[in-house]
Amino acid sequence: MSSIDTCLAGIEKVNQRILAQPDEKRRKYIRERSLSVEVPDLETVFDMRLTLDGLVDITHRPADRPAPRAQVRITVASEDLVALAEDRLDAAKAVFGRRVRIDASVGDLLRVRKLL
Repeated sequence: MSSIDTCLAGIEKVNQRILAQPDEKRRKYIRERSLSVEVPDLETVFDMRLTLDGLVDITHRPADRPAPRAQVRITVASEDLVALAEDRLDAAKAVFGRRVRIDASVGDLLRVRKLL
């Protein structure tokens, strides 16, 4: 099990990958969305916004504390979150292998997949 700080570092790595994309690609695939990443083994939820400036307003809260429903919701174990961030785990395999659950519109799924 990874720690909250390790998960935050992983989220920052994902953010750096997003920001490394050319502006034109980000403009094409990013629509501002609220995101939540639930990490059940840490009983924590990371809330953030995806914008053209990457992942912003990143906070975490206990999973049992209610918050507004995010437009894109991801559920993943802490170790898998870190492995995804470090490119040790393929995102498509993780989703199809049910290690990651994503609750989002089809359009959002397709845009995010092309961005990462």
